[in-house]
Parts: sequence; C-alpha cells; structure tokens
Amino acid sequence: MATRKIPMRKDIVTGEMVPKKDLVRVVKTPEGEVLLDPTNRANGRGAYISLDVKVAQLAKKKRTFDRVFTVKLTDDFYDELVAYVDHQQARKELFGDER
Repeated sequence: MATRKIPMRKDIVTGEMVPKKDLVRVVKTPEGEVLLDPTNRANGRGAYISLDVKVAQLAKKKRTFDRVFTVKLTDDFYDELVAYVDHQQARKELFGDER
C-alpha cells in the first residue's frame, strides 16, 4: 500500500513546516473578526500555530496575530488561544493522534 502524503503548513510563530494535524488554525473572517478555527473550515484568511503552550505564549508576547491580520487584538484572545492550545496538547498526550 502506498504511503499517504502528509499535508504540511507553516507555523507563523516559529517559521517551521509542521504536519497540519499538529497545528491550530486562527482565521480572520471577511467581517474582520479573528477567531480560533478548530474545524479548519471557517471562511476567511487563516494562519497556523503549533500545539505547544510555549509557542502560544510567545505569540502572545510578540502579538503575532496583530501583525499577521493587521488588527488590534485584546489580551483575552491570546489568553483563549493559550488555554485552547494547552487543552489540545493535554488531549494529544492522553489520547494520542486521534483528532
């Protein structure tokens, strides 16, 4: 059986190419709203960040998504991002790669 191609995406914080299943998509909708996209299907411009709490905290420190989407985001968005990444990282450690 042939091996399947693994979709890769670039983590905007670290600049590394990572398998898509190990990333979280953040999307800016056509209405200008920036939100987390756990389904990877929301309409709008997307950017990816690794499922690593340290990377999410670095994104908060550098205000990465403010620059990427050219908007001013609140600290609440970054806190939600860090909490979501922490939760997903814990799930991955408990249940493995079934996402």
